[in-house]
Amino acid sequence: MNPMDTLIWLLNFPEAHGYAMVFIAGFSILGLFALSVRGVAPGGELRAIREREGLLRPEERSRGLVGGSILRIVFRVLAFLMLGSLIIGILSLTGVPVTRAYIYDIGRATTATMDGDWVTFTTADGVEYTLESNFFTPAVYPDRDVSLPSGQPVVVRYLPSHPQAFVIDSAQTPR
Repeated sequence: MNPMDTLIWLLNFPEAHGYAMVFIAGFSILGLFALSVRGVAPGGELRAIREREGLLRPEERSRGLVGGSILRIVFRVLAFLMLGSLIIGILSLTGVPVTRAYIYDIGRATTATMDGDWVTFTTADGVEYTLESNFFTPAVYPDRDVSLPSGQPVVVRYLPSHPQAFVIDSAQTPR
């Protein structure tokens, strides 16, 4: 398995779902960053008051600090992942091919059929995939604005190790 193909496959998800990613990341990123700040965890302020007043037993003082630190690190990692997804989603909505050019150059070509926003194709292994190519972030490259009629055959290029990462080859579509 090629590590670059795996990276492109992972980056292709927020690009293929750009509209949803912008909203999901936009609404969740502030909450994740807020949860990654010290003292925001539930019971954190109460613990600080109890420590200041000397009401905690010595064995309770160290408990919770490690768990809270790990939780803050997890929320920070999630916040930065959401920030990256937000950036990729915005780029895909504006027409920037974040992963599409790589898939187009490296991908294996096969024929497919379009049924509305759904593309159905069979890989060289004989596995049939039906994947979405939605209106807002169509999986079309190099000409993103080409009109693709439903029910007509199209040429699809997909990564052999990750067929879910695909593009519709607009250079080989019937005009």
